[in-house]
Amino acid sequence: MWSKRYRGALLTICAAMMFTGVTAVAAPLKSGLTIAFVPKQVNNPYEVTADDGGMAALKELGDHGKVVGPSNAGASSQVSYINTLIAQHVNAIVIAANDAHAVVPYLKKAMARGIKVVTFDSDTASDGRQLFVNQVTAESIGRDQIQLAAKLMGGSGELAILSATPNATNQNTWIGWMKKELAKPQYAHIKLVKIAYGNDDDQQSFVETQGLLEAYPHLKAIIAPTTVGIAAAARYISTSPYKGKVVVTGLGTPNQMREFIKNGTVKAFQLWDPGQLGYLAAYAAANLASGTITGKPGDSFAAGKLGKRTVGADGQIILGPLTTFDASNIDKFNF
Repeated sequence: MWSKRYRGALLTICAAMMFTGVTAVAAPLKSGLTIAFVPKQVNNPYEVTADDGGMAALKELGDHGKVVGPSNAGASSQVSYINTLIAQHVNAIVIAANDAHAVVPYLKKAMARGIKVVTFDSDTASDGRQLFVNQVTAESIGRDQIQLAAKLMGGSGELAILSATPNATNQNTWIGWMKKELAKPQYAHIKLVKIAYGNDDDQQSFVETQGLLEAYPHLKAIIAPTTVGIAAAARYISTSPYKGKVVVTGLGTPNQMREFIKNGTVKAFQLWDPGQLGYLAAYAAANLASGTITGKPGDSFAAGKLGKRTVGADGQIILGPLTTFDASNIDKFNF
């Protein structure tokens, strides 16, 4: 039995903690959650890397993870998978949206059933999810891409953009910021001549690259802010007379772009680590499903090896800045 003095001291400490806002022990995460990742395309190498990062995080947490999704990037191609996950009563859905609006009614249905929804890489309208795990701010991506391209092309010439799908939320947002950056006086001698769409398909992106070069014989640079597009563009130019004459840059993974850096087709490109993006999204979903965060700005949580993260405005969580890859550092990375 505790003495009256001990009990009194304990009550005093507890009361002091209540008044000072101190919490003795943080609420633990629930274990055994089922969290499903829905990529844009299950066979997209970038998406595979991101989803693998998510599965690694869920394994650390002792949760059940699975990846389900379409093999094409159509606007409504993810809908049937969302409906199946609702029927399966998963605890959370982590989705890279192919369209900002097409999946929202179904994600709303999921949330109404108590399923937590986290978007990552490519967002939906904000009413379609509770959190968005963003690679880098959209503004930073768009502006950094133009800054790098301008440097590589010597500050002048014709520029084209080889995007993914016409309705891809992230691509369109980045391109919007590219245009704003291009409006600055220092880019007065750079002209954006075309935005082409390869639909995140390797062969179509390859053909679109050929079409750009035929339509614009004085083209000096192509920015492909999509891992499929940049690899296809680099592959086409690597065996063409344009090698060494037309700059290819954008967003790519080190493993897919290494050969093009080594053979001189590409001088530099950028990206974040998609595995870390999926990893962070999994921790965000697990915390949301456990009730340790609600998605309000200011909420914070521990994200394993990535440390403490805080929810910002509009439910956004930012992974970190872009990395520029070139011949000096590409062999230090493996993803």
